[in-house]
Amino acid sequence: MKRMAAVLVTPRTGAVPPPGTDPAAFALALTEDTYEVVASLELCEPAVAVWAAGQSEADAMAARAAEVTWPGTPVLRLAGGAPLAGALAKLRRLGADQAAVVAADAPDLPPLLVGKLFRGLGNAEIAVCPAENGGLAGFASRLPLPPWAGNPDLDDSGALAALTTARPERRALSVVPGWHRLRAPGDISRLDPGLEGWEATRALLSPRY
Repeated sequence: MKRMAAVLVTPRTGAVPPPGTDPAAFALALTEDTYEVVASLELCEPAVAVWAAGQSEADAMAARAAEVTWPGTPVLRLAGGAPLAGALAKLRRLGADQAAVVAADAPDLPPLLVGKLFRGLGNAEIAVCPAENGGLAGFASRLPLPPWAGNPDLDDSGALAALTTARPERRALSVVPGWHRLRAPGDISRLDPGLEGWEATRALLSPRY
């Protein structure tokens, strides 16, 4: 059983930072911290999936993301199509039997929650971590992605409801405790200074933290 966990970076990642913070630097800090979360998991290989509408933008974003990953970490370039489905398809081609994809704007996501996504796949075909401020913070699936999942999107506020409606039976979908994402300036108030991790984001936002 090969498990992989990927951080999904899109042009929306860090696009609306706190006042006075550079969007590109904010996006990179979020990506680095979220990558450190998935890289810390046992019995799971980390990856970064970068999505943009065009190939040149995807290539540029991937080059930046590669700067904050460990050598040998796959950095997957996705141009056009559906970000989440594309990432899962790429992870399957890398040999993954199960894969989790987490939003790059969740720098303080506890590794335990990603572990719960994989544990959820013990009985379910799909497991999700809802985002407290809408959409999903994480999505995990047995591969290939079951047809009933349709075209899920981490940024879709109706993603959980759509999956709940589409599941062929109750046990096909596992829902783990939710977490927050940083998608608006005020969302940094959700960060807990006493919580370990998110070092790059913490350093960028200093002296707030």
